Amino acid sequence: MNNQKFNKIYSTQRKRVDNKFETLLKGKSPASLYQPCEYIIIGGGKRLRSFLVMLSAFAVGGKMDSVFNASLSVELLHNFTLVHDDIMDNSDKRRGQPTLHKKYDVSTAILAGDSLIALAYKYLLKDCHDNNIKRVVEIFTNGVIEVCEGQSYDKEFETKTNVNIKDYLLMIKKKTAILLQTCCEIGAVLGNGDEKEIKALSNYGLNLGMAFQLQDDYLDIFGDESEFGKSVGSDLVEGKKTFLFLKAIEKAKGKDLGSIKYILKNNGIERNQIPEYKNLYLKLNVNKEIEKEISKYTKRALGALKILHDDKSKNILIWLANQLLNRKS
Repeated sequence: MNNQKFNKIYSTQRKRVDNKFETLLKGKSPASLYQPCEYIIIGGGKRLRSFLVMLSAFAVGGKMDSVFNASLSVELLHNFTLVHDDIMDNSDKRRGQPTLHKKYDVSTAILAGDSLIALAYKYLLKDCHDNNIKRVVEIFTNGVIEVCEGQSYDKEFETKTNVNIKDYLLMIKKKTAILLQTCCEIGAVLGNGDEKEIKALSNYGLNLGMAFQLQDDYLDIFGDESEFGKSVGSDLVEGKKTFLFLKAIEKAKGKDLGSIKYILKNNGIERNQIPEYKNLYLKLNVNKEIEKEISKYTKRALGALKILHDDKSKNILIWLANQLLNRKS
C-alpha cells in the first residue's frame, strides 16, 4: 500500500470519529451541561489518539471496528485534559475558537470536563470483555493519573527556576507521551495481542509521544505560521521552559546567556522580540539539538515495531510516525 492509501485510511477513520461526536450528545439534557461538552468534542483535532487505538488493534490481528468505542474514549479523555489545561493556563483560544471557559464560564467548563472523563469510561467499557476489562481499565486509569501528574509538573515549572532537560522530558512523558502509549496498549489488549506485541506497541506509542511533543516545541518557534495554525513564538512569550529554552541555557555564554536569562527574569518576552530570540536559538544551534532528539525518539518508536509480523499494519504505523515527524502543524 502507498502513502495515498494510508492517508485515505486515516481520513476515513478520522471522519467516522468526527461524525460520531457530531451526534453523541445531540439533544441530551440538561443542555447547560451537554452543549458545552459538545462544543469541545466537535471542535476539531487530529483524532490521532483514536487512530492509534484502532491501528494497534489492527496490528495484532484485531478489527478496527471492534475498538471504535474505545477509540472514542481516549479522545474524550484527551478533550477532558484540554478543557482543564485551558482553565489552568487561562487560555483564550483552542483550535482557533474561544476556549470553553471563555465561551461559557469556568464553573461550566469544570463540570463539562468532569463529564467528559465519565463519558470516556462509559465508552471504554463498551469494547471490554470479561477476559480483559480489569487490565484495560487499569491501563486507562493509569493514563489519567500520569496525565494529571504531567500537568502538575508543568504548572510547577512556571515558578521553578532550576528546571533541567531531564525534568522537562519527564514532564512531557507524563503529560503527552503516556497518553499515546495508553492508546496503543488499549488497542493491542482489546485486539487480543500477545505480551510481546502489547509491549512493542506500548513502546511505539511512548516514543512517538515524546517525538510528537518535541516537534510541537520545534514548530512553536520554527514553524510556518500560515501552516502552524497559530502565532509562532507563544512559548517564548509565555516564558515556558521548553527543550529549546533549556538547551539554550546550557549552551549560551556571556551576553547570549544574559539574553536567555532575561526570559526567566521577566516571565517571557514581548511579541516584537520573537525574531531576535529565534535568531539567538539558531546561533546556539538548539534547533539542531531538538531535531536530533525528535529523530532519536522516532527511531525508537519505529524500532519497537520490528517484532510485528504483518507488513500492512507495520507499514501504516511507520507511515504515521513519519507523518507526525514531518508535519507542519
